Amino acid sequence: MSSHGQFIQEIIRGFYDFFRLIIPEPQNRIPIALDVIPYSLSWFIPFFFLAYLARRPETYLIRLLLLPIVITTTLASAFRYCWTIPALNVYNWGQGLAAEVVIAKALEYALTPEGMLRMGESQPNQPKGKAKAKHYSNGDAQNIDADSRLSPPKHRRSHFISAFGDALNLAHEMRGSGWKFGVGTHIPKPVRPLERKEFINVTLWSFVKHFLLLDFIESIIKLFPGVGTPAGGSIFYQNLPILQRYIVSTTIHMLTGTALLSGFHMVYDLSTIIAVYVCDDSPSSWPPVMDHPWTADSMHVFWAKRWHQLLKRTFVVYGGIPGKWVAGNIGALIGTFIASGLFHECAIYAMGQGFDPVVPAFFALQGPILILERVWRIVTGKRVGGWIGRLWVYSMMFFFAQPMIDSWHRRGLGGGMVIPPFISPARVVLPLLVRAFDATVLAK
Repeated sequence: MSSHGQFIQEIIRGFYDFFRLIIPEPQNRIPIALDVIPYSLSWFIPFFFLAYLARRPETYLIRLLLLPIVITTTLASAFRYCWTIPALNVYNWGQGLAAEVVIAKALEYALTPEGMLRMGESQPNQPKGKAKAKHYSNGDAQNIDADSRLSPPKHRRSHFISAFGDALNLAHEMRGSGWKFGVGTHIPKPVRPLERKEFINVTLWSFVKHFLLLDFIESIIKLFPGVGTPAGGSIFYQNLPILQRYIVSTTIHMLTGTALLSGFHMVYDLSTIIAVYVCDDSPSSWPPVMDHPWTADSMHVFWAKRWHQLLKRTFVVYGGIPGKWVAGNIGALIGTFIASGLFHECAIYAMGQGFDPVVPAFFALQGPILILERVWRIVTGKRVGGWIGRLWVYSMMFFFAQPMIDSWHRRGLGGGMVIPPFISPARVVLPLLVRAFDATVLAK
């Protein structure tokens, strides 16, 4: 082999070794313990600093230089360290999801030259039309410096708190409400009272309801053989006749979907309570997370409005923007859904159960489906809708999505501990109900 070929091989080997240093093979990952938790959370410091810089003018170069550090530390936090207790393996999935969101945000913060702008801004923290800073004479500058030195520390502190809060808001904003990157994102109309005390009470009750529902469904799923274990199992029981097999798989599928919806609502409600009650956010800044997904009568309406939009920008950054460079609007559509599929699959890869193309295939299929709905409108002059449109949506979500849910359960998602047993009412009530049922049946 020539020296040039050997050089290329050394470069490739070096990249591979670096990749495996950050994302080791599942068996080589570092178990999470108290002494490694600071390392697994180290990504937050450079990421938050990047968010801060994205709200400061003329920081483009330093943001570019900081980007590799953010990406490296974030990947390492999700894929280098892992929860080794089987029931906690689902937390590795959560770490993977969070890491992918953070990296998408970091890419946008770093690669947007003007920084991240709110609506009505021409530069970060500078409204449109605001006059540029004046040039002062030396005497004026000295007077300004003297005034700054005489100003009370409280002013400086309030400015720091304001800058900190601005960066914190940007780092945690998912749908882009009030930001330029959120233009075009559907935000559901408020359905809760906007008076603060009543809003918190209603949200607290919603949290309790979704907590109890999620707890109940999680406990039910764990009753299914294989599916409810950390090792995982298929929702398609091959020992059953085909009709019963798909009745059971559809039941598990619907339970899983309902659990996901309840989980979204529960976490969002908790975040809302903290933001409004503790951080003094306005209730109007926390609209519903979902917009009645069961009422969707086309896949376009489902994905663009009814389903949550929390990850829309993540998928646009990963796939929509590159896809538009390659193939215009169609490329943006296809790229967004391909990114969505890879996003979900790469996250579950953190559970150490390998890579399954079924999940990316389901999401990638959504792009052509939306194109077909557009073609239908062009040919017939009518949108997909009505009861036929609703059946179309339900068939897609209840039939074509089953292999994806099966893939997740085969890798142990259903056996993960979402609600800890010591705070789970269902873990107490369900065994009593089962024993009472068995006693009644046996007595007969």
